[in-house]
Amino acid sequence: MGSVSLKIGDGTARFRRATLCSSALNILMLFSVLTTNLFALYAFTSSPKDHQNQLLHHTHKNISLISEQVSLILGEIAASQRKLAKMEKELLGYESFDLSRPNLANELKLFLHHHQLPLGKDSKSGITEMVASVGHSCEKSVDFLSQYMTYKVSGPCPDDWSVAQKLILRGCEPLPRRRCFAKSIPKVGLFPFPISLWKPVSDKIVSWSGLGCKNFECLNNKKFGTRDCVGCFDLVNGYENQRFVKARSKNDFLVDDVLALGNGGIRIGFDIGGGSGTFAARMAERKVTVITNTLNIDAPYSEFIAARGLFPLYLSLDHRFPFYDNVFDLVHASSGLDIGAKPEKLEFLMFDIDRILRAGGLFWLDNFYCATDEKKRELTRLIERFGYKKMKWVVGEKVDAVGSGKLEIYLSAVLQKPVRV
Repeated sequence: MGSVSLKIGDGTARFRRATLCSSALNILMLFSVLTTNLFALYAFTSSPKDHQNQLLHHTHKNISLISEQVSLILGEIAASQRKLAKMEKELLGYESFDLSRPNLANELKLFLHHHQLPLGKDSKSGITEMVASVGHSCEKSVDFLSQYMTYKVSGPCPDDWSVAQKLILRGCEPLPRRRCFAKSIPKVGLFPFPISLWKPVSDKIVSWSGLGCKNFECLNNKKFGTRDCVGCFDLVNGYENQRFVKARSKNDFLVDDVLALGNGGIRIGFDIGGGSGTFAARMAERKVTVITNTLNIDAPYSEFIAARGLFPLYLSLDHRFPFYDNVFDLVHASSGLDIGAKPEKLEFLMFDIDRILRAGGLFWLDNFYCATDEKKRELTRLIERFGYKKMKWVVGEKVDAVGSGKLEIYLSAVLQKPVRV
C-alpha cells in the first residue's frame, strides 16, 4: 500500500513511498470497514424474523385495543338510546302508570297496555309498538281516572260527562277511549240550516246532568263568572241577536268591517271561548266556516252550538290545538283568552294561535278585559313581539257586563299576521 503525494511549485508531481505508520493506519481502517460490514450483514440476515414477530405482536395488541374501544362506544350508544327511549316514555306519561295497582280498572289497564306491531318495526317511523294516547297529568288523578274507566264493556256508559270534564281541567287530556255506549238524547225539534242559527233551542235536547240549571230560562237569568256569555242563550229577546252587527261601544267591531280588512280572503276561522256560538253564526251567514272551541262549564255550550247547526270543539285551552300549521284565515278570541296564572301561560297560547293562523290572516281580539293597566301593557308587549300589523286598535271603558256597575278597561284589536321568511 502507498500514499500519493503531490508537490506543487516547480510544476511537477512525484510519488513518495508510504511510511510504516501510514500503512498500519490504513490496515486498521480497512479492518474497521470489514467489521462494520460484517455486523451489518448479520443484522440484515438474522433480525427480521424477530422484528416481524414483534411487529405482529404489537399489531394484534393494537387491534384488540381498538376492538375493545369500539365495543365500549357501541355499548354507550345502545345505553343512551335506551335511556332516551325511557325518558321519552316518561315525558309522555306512558311509564308513569303503575298497571299492577290492585284498584286500577281493568279497562284502563287494557287501554294503556302496549301492543306490538304485527309486522315488526315500521321502516318509516321506526316504531315497534303502538302506545295509547293519554294526557301526562292523568297519572296525578289515577284514582279518579280509574273511576271514569269503570264500566260494563259494550253496555251503557255511566252518566259522568262532568267527571270527564274535571279530568280534562286537571290536565288529563286527551282522555282514554272507552268501550261503552254514551247516553243518547233524542234530538227532536231541530231546525234545518240556516234557520237553526237563530231559533230557540229546546230544553229537551240537551243533557242537564251535573249542571245547576235545568233549563235555558234559568241560564239566561244567571250571572256567569265569564264576561263572554251574559244572556248568550237567549237568541230572541236579548242582545245576542245584535252582536257583531250593531255596536254598543267603540270596542265592538262589526263583522262586515272586519271581513273587509281581509280583502275577501276569509273562508275558515277558529273562535276561542265562543260562548253560545253567535260569532260562528254571523260568519256562517257570510259563507265563512268557523269552529268554536268550548267546554261545558256551568252550561251545555257544546250541545247548544251543535243545535244551531255549528261546529263545537270540546277542548281546553291548555291543549295544543289539533290543527296543522297555517290553516286558518281568521282567529277570534275575547276575554276567554285570559287563562290566568303566569304570563308564560298566555305566551304558550299566543304562539299556538300564531302557528295555526296563516300569513296574512287576521287575529281578532274582541273586548279583552284588562283588569289593570299593567295587564294591558303586558298584553300589548306580547302582541308586539309577533310583529303583527295593527289594522284596528281600540282601548276603551264600558260598564261591567256581569252587573257590578263599575267601568272596566277593554282592548279590542284586529291584527294581521306578517309573512316571515
